[in-house]
Amino acid sequence: MWRDTGSTLGNLLKLFVACGVAGVLVAGLMVPAGAVATAAVSGTDTFLNTNPGPLKLDSPAQATTVLANDGSVIARFYEQDRQTVTSANMSPFIKNGIVAIEDARFYQHGGIDMTGIMRAVVATLQGGREGASTITQQYVNNVIIENLVTAGKTDQAKLGAQKSITDKINEMKQAIDLEKTMSKKDILQGYLNIIYFGNGAYGIEAAAKLYFNTTAKNLTLPQAAALAGVVNSPSVYDPVAHPDNVVKRRNEVLGKMLAQKMITQKQHDAAVKAPLTVHLNKPSQGCVAAAMAPYFCDYVQQLVLNDKAFGATPEDRAKFLYQGGLTIKTTLDPKLQKVAQTRVDNTMSPTDPLQRGADVVSVQPGTGKVLTMAQNTVYNPATKPGNYMGNFSLPLKDANGQPLHGSGGFQIGSTFKPFVFAEWLNSGHSMMTMIDGAV
Repeated sequence: MWRDTGSTLGNLLKLFVACGVAGVLVAGLMVPAGAVATAAVSGTDTFLNTNPGPLKLDSPAQATTVLANDGSVIARFYEQDRQTVTSANMSPFIKNGIVAIEDARFYQHGGIDMTGIMRAVVATLQGGREGASTITQQYVNNVIIENLVTAGKTDQAKLGAQKSITDKINEMKQAIDLEKTMSKKDILQGYLNIIYFGNGAYGIEAAAKLYFNTTAKNLTLPQAAALAGVVNSPSVYDPVAHPDNVVKRRNEVLGKMLAQKMITQKQHDAAVKAPLTVHLNKPSQGCVAAAMAPYFCDYVQQLVLNDKAFGATPEDRAKFLYQGGLTIKTTLDPKLQKVAQTRVDNTMSPTDPLQRGADVVSVQPGTGKVLTMAQNTVYNPATKPGNYMGNFSLPLKDANGQPLHGSGGFQIGSTFKPFVFAEWLNSGHSMMTMIDGAV
């Protein structure tokens, strides 16, 4: 076992450098060959003197979900479609499958796999190419990139050949350090929550929903093996664009799972024969997709984006909404909303030739809870009759002068009449009383 990798790595790397193997080693680790010769001589000192510091484990960007008062989804906001889940809510098949295909010695090594490194060296010497990054190293790499992306520093993220030898060494040291503070279970959980599965799906929960309309917990063996195979190259192993590639890769994963005694021969044979049945469930986001109550959705969105309680700057508030993984529980009543929308549409068609607007807002007496918000237009930016992004129910700006996508307001008109009439009756007058209009 190589759980003591941290204490032996320096000496091993010294040996590699001294033997002139460091250049090949680095090449096997996917570092640009042109940088190897210069760095090989000082490789040992670089490793020993480099101190990247602890890995900053920020929560990855997650989607925000807006709920009605019965728990149904009104809308989702995100920059990356991701919902993190615990290890207990991940199928054992996906956890075993990803280990089988990406890092068979995951439970034996201490962050980096010297056996894998030597195998990569041999493959390189023979003119081939084989990666040696462990799941822990891949996790470190993804965390670094994700931290830069969420901080708005995407241009600083380095991928593959862009990395220097120092970058790779830093990641190796951070992987070793991470293994000392995190369990294998937590590392694997973090890895499966952060990696990209193609077609906009980040993390295993979003991928399970996107491709198979299920959850990470309920993935079957063939489904899990297919997703485990996607990780290596989401474009090459795209279940939608390249299903044949995915089937071959899936079967490779199944073969490795069988060889590592993670599944039985019977399970393997049945999974290999299973068709790749993709139920693409492309998620939509934002208020345009909020079929239930798009204008109420916009109201909620503007409240978050304009309130400094959710961030000091507009950028901070946008990050909070689109990356924060919030669950916003609202007071909207879906049943009443449906009635309100039907009444408004029947009163004034969205394509009314005179472009007349109609809206209704229902507020619960005594609490101020907004139960419905409907209007006779379609919340859509496209130029088309009936489409309108403005909200008749809101003012142009809030009390702080921030835009609310509202209207300019309407004259009160006959709305005053019931209140005036009620006061007239309360004053002791009759409905039959006649007065001189000139008085």
